[in-house]
Amino acid sequence: MLQPIATQRSVTANNEWLGGRHGTDDTDTITLDITRFTSGVHYTPSTDTAQPYSLFKAGVPVGKITASGLFGPFDKAATDGRQILAGFVVAETLFTPGATKVPAALLWHGTVRAAKVPGGLNPADIIATTALIRYV
Repeated sequence: MLQPIATQRSVTANNEWLGGRHGTDDTDTITLDITRFTSGVHYTPSTDTAQPYSLFKAGVPVGKITASGLFGPFDKAATDGRQILAGFVVAETLFTPGATKVPAALLWHGTVRAAKVPGGLNPADIIATTALIRYV
């Protein structure tokens, strides 16, 4: 006899990094190269065997990798395109462990609380950007 089992998981998004709603209704769709991000800093790895999904955090600053067109963590010292801030991942995104590419929404204009950005961000470190972001 088959007995269906239903499970439910509730996740409350941490949007402390977001300084306002401006720009959240006009985001770009991007693809993240998960292999470039750090577990525990940029995403929370899955520990639930019943619902094995890792959680990519909202607010992570990203840059576009020139060679692949994918997005990785913003890094002012990078030379692969990630040294140019493209924006911030708007919403938390679930993905299966082992996935290497994950779709996400990019906040490319709006207001950001730099002190609340996951992994930290010093606006003075941003030398080049394609984003229109005001930091508070």
